Amino acid sequence: MGAHDDVRTAPRALATEAVHAGRDDLARQGLHAPPIDLSTTYPSYDSRGEAARIDAFAATGAEPDGPPVYGRLGNPTVARFETALARLEGTEAAVAFASGMAALSAVLLVRASMGLRHVVAVRPLYGCSDHLLTAGLLGSEVTWTDPAGIAEALRPDTGLVIVESPANPTLAEVDLRAVAHACGSVPLLVDNTFATPVLQRPAGQGARLVLHSATKYLGGHGDVLAGVIACDEDFAGRLRQVRFATGGVLHPLAGYLLLRGLSTLPVRVRAASANAAELAHRLAADPRVARVHYPRIGGAMVSFETHGDPHEVIAGVRLITPAVSLGSVDTLIQHPASISHRIVDADDRRVAGVSDRLLRMSVGLEDVEDLWSDLDQALKRPTRGAELY
Repeated sequence: MGAHDDVRTAPRALATEAVHAGRDDLARQGLHAPPIDLSTTYPSYDSRGEAARIDAFAATGAEPDGPPVYGRLGNPTVARFETALARLEGTEAAVAFASGMAALSAVLLVRASMGLRHVVAVRPLYGCSDHLLTAGLLGSEVTWTDPAGIAEALRPDTGLVIVESPANPTLAEVDLRAVAHACGSVPLLVDNTFATPVLQRPAGQGARLVLHSATKYLGGHGDVLAGVIACDEDFAGRLRQVRFATGGVLHPLAGYLLLRGLSTLPVRVRAASANAAELAHRLAADPRVARVHYPRIGGAMVSFETHGDPHEVIAGVRLITPAVSLGSVDTLIQHPASISHRIVDADDRRVAGVSDRLLRMSVGLEDVEDLWSDLDQALKRPTRGAELY
């Protein structure tokens, strides 16, 4: 793991790790809050030693021993967040990036550099992940399949299998253990953004790579853009090399905000999940709602399809914020076919279950009665234009 993982002696509960991981060395330094290191470069009077450390990084991608070298190689504040996230996901390491898409791109580049450009993926995925694969923007070729077809879709040049569970935006779930078994020796990447390690830890079910858009629940307050891959140390080394070469680094202030966000992650996810479960129950009983999607493992995401015009619901909310993204302390709602999945071909959207009537709601920490009151009045809006659907 990271440089700050030197005092852990016994297993600790997730809530304890969320508060203390990445901070274990602070008391020895006479500190309580983690420091923010904004340096882009670091002085060294031993240029031969620096050369040896850089050569070692070029060979393995391991974090350089000793003091930092340069901000693109690594940053102490970001390393604290990486250590903490790896602990929460139960992996050897984690590598942070400037966004979730930068993190996914780095994984694809690692596999492509080994001549393994073919990807097997299960829809739905986040819209931009879908587009990155479908368009072949990084030279990858994708085969879309359902979970039962993964083993048959594998080829000698398959470098990766990608699933998202619960999936964006339909909240469809897959059996991660069964999928991991079907992958054989091909690495399985699970996008765990919606579930977070509070609800599921894919590495313990056979996934080699766990992706988070850390912008969402890990940050938790809508004020940081980031991505992270939790994985074994060998793959982490390769990811660090790609991050160094491409420059998709995470800013130290973002790393600090993410570490702070992790400390309340279990509390936030559980409280928001309770709100979401109650709203899902009420929506399912509402005659204005055609269908509700809510995952078996729970969580703070709810999707629902309206009988009327979904755009009128978006226009009608007053407390809930109509905006893309998710995982913040406040509740957000959006129309995937217009925003998050607009970039996906319309036919592919429909096959994946992303209908034109579907709304995706990220439930926050407000009082559930206030949230329901807002949804109720928004659903009562006139349904002009509903015939278009």
